[in-house]
Amino acid sequence: MKHEDKAALGRREFLRTIGAGAGLAATAAVPLATQAAAAESDADKKKTRYRETDHVKTFYRVNGYPKKS
Repeated sequence: MKHEDKAALGRREFLRTIGAGAGLAATAAVPLATQAAAAESDADKKKTRYRETDHVKTFYRVNGYPKKS
């Protein structure tokens, strides 16, 4: 019986450690995202990013979107 209790505690401790590690990774990623956004110039923010490529046109056709005029 004692052997089973030790195994259960080990699994719980493992899950706590994984949860704490995920929280730390999320907080570490926030400054990286802020730096990347700050590096974007005004010209980059205003340029067109959307392009109606062949695969986008196929998506529209297959999903029944109306054609643009």
